[in-house]
Amino acid sequence: MKKYIVFTVLSLCFTVTFAQIDRSKQPKPGPAPEINLKEPARFELKNGLKVMVVENHKLPRVTMHLTIDNPPILQGDKAGVADLTASLMGKGSKSIPKDEFYEEVDFLGASISIGDQSASASCLSKYFPRILELMADAALNPNFTQEEFDKEKDRILTGIKSEEKDVEAIATRVQLALAYGKGHPYGEITSEATVNNVTLADVDQHYRSYFVPANAYLVIIGDVDFETTKELVTTHFTPWSKAVPPSFSYSKPTDVQYGQINFVDVPNAVQSEVTVQNITELRMKDEDYLPALLANRILGGGSQARLFKNLREDKGYTYGSYSSIRDNKYSPMRFNAFAQVRNAVTDSAAVQILTEIDRMINEPVTEEELKNAKAKYAGNFVMALENPETVANYALNIETENLPSDFYKTYLERIEGVTVDDVQKAAAKYFSTSNARIVVTGKGSEVMENLEKVTFKNKKVPVLYYDKNADKTEKPDYSAPLPEGVTAQSVLENYLSAIGGKSKLESVQSYAMTAEAVTQGMTLELEMKKTTSSQFMQDIKVMGNSVQKQVLDGDSGYAFAQGQQKDLSPEEVKRLKEESAAFPELNYLVAGNISIEGIEPVGDKKAYKLKITEKKHCYYDVESGLKLQVVSIEDMQGQAISNTLAFDDYKEVSGIKFPYKLTQTVGPQNLKFIVTDIKVNEGVSPADFE
Repeated sequence: MKKYIVFTVLSLCFTVTFAQIDRSKQPKPGPAPEINLKEPARFELKNGLKVMVVENHKLPRVTMHLTIDNPPILQGDKAGVADLTASLMGKGSKSIPKDEFYEEVDFLGASISIGDQSASASCLSKYFPRILELMADAALNPNFTQEEFDKEKDRILTGIKSEEKDVEAIATRVQLALAYGKGHPYGEITSEATVNNVTLADVDQHYRSYFVPANAYLVIIGDVDFETTKELVTTHFTPWSKAVPPSFSYSKPTDVQYGQINFVDVPNAVQSEVTVQNITELRMKDEDYLPALLANRILGGGSQARLFKNLREDKGYTYGSYSSIRDNKYSPMRFNAFAQVRNAVTDSAAVQILTEIDRMINEPVTEEELKNAKAKYAGNFVMALENPETVANYALNIETENLPSDFYKTYLERIEGVTVDDVQKAAAKYFSTSNARIVVTGKGSEVMENLEKVTFKNKKVPVLYYDKNADKTEKPDYSAPLPEGVTAQSVLENYLSAIGGKSKLESVQSYAMTAEAVTQGMTLELEMKKTTSSQFMQDIKVMGNSVQKQVLDGDSGYAFAQGQQKDLSPEEVKRLKEESAAFPELNYLVAGNISIEGIEPVGDKKAYKLKITEKKHCYYDVESGLKLQVVSIEDMQGQAISNTLAFDDYKEVSGIKFPYKLTQTVGPQNLKFIVTDIKVNEGVSPADFE
């Protein structure tokens, strides 16, 4: 009975308590939690190296980070020397050959990485003394050899050549060069010429000049004892000779006098890289540092930000649009808002990005937007505190950025104190549309006409033209006339002749192809089979398992994807019938509805552009007659997406030339298939189409 009475009383208390809460009002947030950051133990060597030690004995592991806080380094006509130096570091030392060094580090289950301005390592705590010794030895006594230098130089030159047609790489290079100027460390361009200027002696001089302890900080975190660590560091890093890096000056980046479009023509681009950028001077110690971060978060900091919602969710122009703001104590930096968009909406995307930036400058954000942005930053901050390295990184920032000692202890409190007015003032200070560069990298023949019509706030935005090295150039001319006598028919006949001749191609009853592509560390296996009897099979596998398959046998077929199979619709059957032709140009010849639309650049080649349908165009090399690419427009989730299939590396099989490199680009995705085998009139059976 007593238990019943007690329970009844408790229930009554709860009922009364609930009745007193007004659930129509949002609870007031409590005070920001107090952040207690343990200070690292510190000491400094006579050569200037500053050391911070954070003891954390939860796990038997240790990490080490050596940071050299030098100002940006201008490499000039030897741009690439820093990359070469970094690539040669960490390959053993003068006392330990490279192979022995790698073998010992691997045997101890550790990792060591060394750059031209940094070094890091991680290991089990019982191996800490030896790994620290190896890291110090490799960092302070690098073994630069001509053999390794030549290998790394060739690797870097190969990388530069591979980026010649990479639209994203070209866009990034030009954006930086235009923002900072090519005479600034962040804007200078590394080219084949500058890399070829670099010698092994230059690498050695770069290392001796800049890998010095004057601005160096060593942070050690983990299961260590301070006194033992101090003794080990003193032993292994005291030989580091005291020195300071040389100083030099370079031009200060500034904004343009008026808003403008800077266009870079990349004929092989299947989508445009659009960025709106301006120069900022933001430092971590500035009072409006946190308001600036929040303003950027609201504008373009993720899928809940304004740019993403506008350009992706509302307009469907892109897979994502974002913005970024940077702080730096040494140099002005750039703010940029950016997106990769379809060619057809390049001009519209630029205007929408400008519009969203202008809204941030001239209109207050909503309380809801600010609350969400604060929650994101606060959440990330609190989660980061779980990582022991965070404590060390925060301590390093306080040291290198000249921050107040309580900068991180009051971080949440200061975030919470940012107002809507603070955010708008920061946006007005750090974002710009009146002095912004709208840098567009894309296919001029498809986007330039509309770009030249762009207006913003009732003013026409002028267009200036630049080449791939950010040098001013003339407006591209796409008005090249067709040679006399060239028709769609003659282009098709020339192509058929170039790959083997019409009679040879008509003798082909079937062919089978296999190819491979690597994406995100996985190998995709492609198998394709076709016959002249409207039979088609394409199977994409990962580790031998089919992930996507299409099969057509005459007037019916099926598609398999994500573990499910469905019959093809009449429209899909029609499309696959077109694909099933081994050489569709044989059909184009008799179709009579193919037209030629002119000459356009495809990469560094000129090509005849043939209109196959309203949504499909084929491009044929003016010189060789070979097919260079097929561009089609496909509907994906309600969006019109450009799909480009490029052909390269033609090789002869059974007297017919086939492309052995197939590059498919759909939106931001790019797959490069390398053909491994082609069989003509063999390797195909009726069972393939069941």
